[in-house]
Amino acid sequence: MWWRSPALALVVIAAAAVLGLSGCGFQPLYGSGTTAANGARLSEVMASVDVTPIPGRVGQKVRNELIFSNTGGGEAAKSRYKLNIAIRERVIDQLVQITGDARGQVYQLEASYKLINLSTGKTIHEGVAISRAAYSRYQEIFANVRARYDAENRAARTVSESIKTQLAAYLATSA
Repeated sequence: MWWRSPALALVVIAAAAVLGLSGCGFQPLYGSGTTAANGARLSEVMASVDVTPIPGRVGQKVRNELIFSNTGGGEAAKSRYKLNIAIRERVIDQLVQITGDARGQVYQLEASYKLINLSTGKTIHEGVAISRAAYSRYQEIFANVRARYDAENRAARTVSESIKTQLAAYLATSA
């Protein structure tokens, strides 16, 4: 029988899933033809978000990641929205030895953001993105510095992706 063939069963399940999703109005968030709630292309609306400067090295990394992902590295569109981001950093000791030395740490980055409509000056969406990145502590100072920088970069990338996803979901359905 057909259900005893795993390949055929998989094809039937995939076809059923595609038919089910086509009937519910599902559309991919980052597809080329995805439109925002106002009818414009979502990629153009995302490119019209002006990300204000964020203090510190990690803040600059978050800002650069957002700008690059929204504009693709190209020229930014005329700004319709302003994105204010405030970050909070924290280091948590892990793997504490009997001597009190920590062999590992977790870098936590929390970003609170507000999306402001420039035509009205009102906050239309706000949210929080949190990321944690673990890293090991070593005897060498330079190795500790590089491990911490790497953890900060990973957390900044994750936070910027989370903010972008939250903004895209909001702009695709509400703005």
